[in-house]
Amino acid sequence: MNRIGGVVLCGGQSRRMGRPKAWLPFGDELMLPRVVRLLGMAVAPMVVVAAVDREVPPLPSDAELLRDPSPDLGPLQGIAVGLGALRGRADVAYVSSCDVPFLQPAFVRRLNTLLGEYAMCVPEVAGFRHPLAAVYRIEVAALAEYLLAENCRRLSLLCDAAPTRFVLADELRDVDPAFQTLRNLNTPEAYETALRDWRLMDRR
Repeated sequence: MNRIGGVVLCGGQSRRMGRPKAWLPFGDELMLPRVVRLLGMAVAPMVVVAAVDREVPPLPSDAELLRDPSPDLGPLQGIAVGLGALRGRADVAYVSSCDVPFLQPAFVRRLNTLLGEYAMCVPEVAGFRHPLAAVYRIEVAALAEYLLAENCRRLSLLCDAAPTRFVLADELRDVDPAFQTLRNLNTPEAYETALRDWRLMDRR
């Protein structure tokens, strides 16, 4: 089994949400520490990559905080920074956004088992690809850095340039039947709906 680390990206502007998503209360936790806790059930070590001017909530002691070296280069830069920081400490890393309060550790483990000889393992569910809920080999950092140097910032270009396995719903449904891991929160309405749903679930 690949040694799997974790990368949580916390560099977005949260324009649609209207406030920093990392600080959103979710039960007795804040959003970013919650995602770090859940992901930590499946990976180690873990890094959080935040924008250079972004304040973040206190993190567990086993999560390392890193900063984007340049502003406004998007998630591709965060992936490059996070993967690079894990070089020598992990074989692969699960990359997550910071706004997925229902992340399922079993989903992360399943992607790791499905990676095989590929460089990336990306869910493709309901017609959408999810590169921010995917497993990457650490060596992909070099390719991400190359694309950034060429002013190519779209994550889809990374999937095109590296051998990528796109994992379909049937390969994931048994570990996350409702695909809650892929449920990110971009608007106040999505956040309020998630809180309501969480109150109806078994809290954890």
